[in-house]
Formats: sequence, C-alpha cells, structure tokens
Amino acid sequence: MPEKFPTAFYEMQDAFASSIPAGTWEIKLLVIYLPDIYQKMLTSLQNPRIKNVLKLNKAHERRVQGLFVIEGIRELSLAMEAGYALREVFVCEKLLDTADKALIHGLPVPVEYVTPEIFEKLAYRGKADGIIAVAVLPRLCLCDVFLSETPFVIVLEAVEKPGNLGAVLRTADAARVDAVVVCDPQTDLYNPNTIRSSIGCVFTQQVVVCTSEEALQWLKQQGIRIHAAELSAAERYYQTDFTVPAAVVMGTEADGLTSFWLHNADRRIKIPMQGHIDSLNVSVATAVITFEAMRQRGFDA
Repeated sequence: MPEKFPTAFYEMQDAFASSIPAGTWEIKLLVIYLPDIYQKMLTSLQNPRIKNVLKLNKAHERRVQGLFVIEGIRELSLAMEAGYALREVFVCEKLLDTADKALIHGLPVPVEYVTPEIFEKLAYRGKADGIIAVAVLPRLCLCDVFLSETPFVIVLEAVEKPGNLGAVLRTADAARVDAVVVCDPQTDLYNPNTIRSSIGCVFTQQVVVCTSEEALQWLKQQGIRIHAAELSAAERYYQTDFTVPAAVVMGTEADGLTSFWLHNADRRIKIPMQGHIDSLNVSVATAVITFEAMRQRGFDA
C-alpha cells in the first residue's frame, strides 16, 4: 500500500475520472475507489488522534484521560486475553509480520493505518511489531482481588523505577502469585517502560495500586501473614514458613521499608549477604524470596 499521495494526485484523479466516458464504468470505478482507501492512511503528525497518542506518554495525561498505550503483538494479545478494553489501534503494515495480520482482522475496534515515519514517532520502544493500541485504564481495587486457598502476595512499597516494577511483575507471573500490591508508588503502573520491562506481565497479574494503610488492612482481613524484608532482620528468608497464606513486603533499594511496615509486619526476614555490597536489586531480592516460597509449596502444587 503506498505511504501517501500528494493533493495534486487527487485533483488529477478527479479530473481524469470526470473525463472517462460513461460506458467505461469499470475504469471509472477503479480510479475513483482506490484513492479513498489510500486516503484512510494517517500521514501527518498534526492529526489530532496521533497527537493524543503522543500525549499519553505522560503520566498526567494517562490519569486525566483514563487511557494508556500498548505496544507490540505479544503485549496486545495478553491485554485482550485479560479483558482490557481497547479504544483504537494503529498499524504500520510495512512492519507487521504476515502471521500477525489475523489478529488485526479480529480486533474489536477500527484499525488505523499509518506510515512508517508516523509509526516511528508513536512507538516508544522502536518498531514495536508494527502495532500500537490505546486502551482504557483498569480500575482494580483490593476488594476485586481473587485469592487462592493459600495465597501468596507480593507487596511493593514506594517502588521508584519502571524497570524494577516490570521485572517484579515477570517474577509474579513466573511464580503464579495471587496478586501484586503496589503501595504509594513513585512510578506509573502503565508507564511504557513498565509495560516493556514486564513483557506484558502487567496484563497477566492482579495488580492493585493503593496506600500502605489500605494494603495492611486488607492483608489482615484476609488472614495473610506479613513478612517484611529487612537487611538487619534476625530470621533468614529460608527459615520462614511460607506454606501458610503469606505476603512479602519489599522496600526501595536506597532506603528499604519504612517504619510503617517494619512495625506492622508479623515477621522480619532477610537475605544473607556475603559480599562487599549489602544490597540486592529489589526485583532480584523479590524473586529470591518468592521462589523460596514456591519451593516450600512444591511449585506445581
């Protein structure tokens, strides 16, 4: 499909179509109809819909509009499986694999085609498989979370970096934890970098954003034992019984957990360090503790 046609082309086309004798309707139909298809391709950065997608790179706009951007076939497929509502989809055919075109035809919203130049401006992470979607922000609350008989929950306090949050969500998906609760975050759950670093796992998990006070109250109501990760704790993480309903609460790499969680936790646990550096990346530390819990539970159980 051509990328775009200049205005002069359409003026020439109209003049040419008018000059065709009435009897040669096949040629006239071809000349009149085809450019209408081509004109549907968005070719300008000044298009209001293109400009709005670019606005959604900012957290403020996402909050105000209640929308966010999904890039890539894998991420879009996971979001659709999870029931996320789509508003619009933008596709660059030149970047789209043939095998992915079936998904495009089955989308529940209209698809807009854009030129490679426009798509390059829209895509936060580069090519993004040739597809970008605008979706509605979900409104998941703690009361909406479904828990298993013996739940395991990851709680993050004041997580700062989208990359760390995304990596924790990948751990949560791999371990099939019940939920991830993000308390008082310093980054946006639907930041493009969070979605990218989670490789779409933000869509496969029950993820709730709330205050620490709300999370504590909910955990206690659910009868979930709270384990606060603290570098100076006496109990080592593998000495803890994770076969009961449990939550692990992780703080920031710079400051650890606040006194709120340390004072309200049922237990404090640590990952022993034997090197010169006494701090693991928060996503790594979360994975270590989470998979110890899964080991105790027999993984497949």
